[in-house]
Amino acid sequence: MMSAFVHGFILALGLILPLGVQNVFILTQGAVQRRWVHALPAVLTASLCDTLLILLAVLGVSLVWLGSSWTKMVVMGVGVLFLLYMGWSTWKSEPATGESEASEMFPPRKQIAFAASVSLLNPHAILDTIGVIGTNSLRYTGLEKALFAAACILVSWAWFVGLSLAGKMLGRFDGSGRGLRTMNRVSALIIWGVAGYMLMDLFHDRLP
Repeated sequence: MMSAFVHGFILALGLILPLGVQNVFILTQGAVQRRWVHALPAVLTASLCDTLLILLAVLGVSLVWLGSSWTKMVVMGVGVLFLLYMGWSTWKSEPATGESEASEMFPPRKQIAFAASVSLLNPHAILDTIGVIGTNSLRYTGLEKALFAAACILVSWAWFVGLSLAGKMLGRFDGSGRGLRTMNRVSALIIWGVAGYMLMDLFHDRLP
């Protein structure tokens, strides 16, 4: 039974490690917020969204909802718009420093909206979660399947909490806020890059 847990743990870790929009957003929120607890809306939202996708994958929903080309086009189009807006907001946001008490930071509602959008409106992330984790879960049943899913969920929660804490530690070494501003700019460029990639994918799918 433990082999199913170890399998899920390693698989989830491999999927979540690459630097994607979701990871960049959580890291940045941990760094720019005045206190770590203020980044929790983003952390909890990303973790809950990943938990939902993992459960859907393990329960066998698979790729049914992306079976229609029109559904996929609409979801990807909305995802691109969200990412473009998110990149602009990240580029414009200012980190909190001792020199600037009026720093512009993402409030809880904005954190929740953005964390949910990069988790649920990114077809590539959904394909990774539902396609890869769902396919690998097919070899298990009963308690083993539950342990496999629990391991994936555990990795997701631990990773996002750890990533936000890492961001907070990075922020402490930057009293002037220059490093955090640079991080915001780099984050925005990565977000726009992913949006551009999704847009090219969308047009490629529509070409005859």
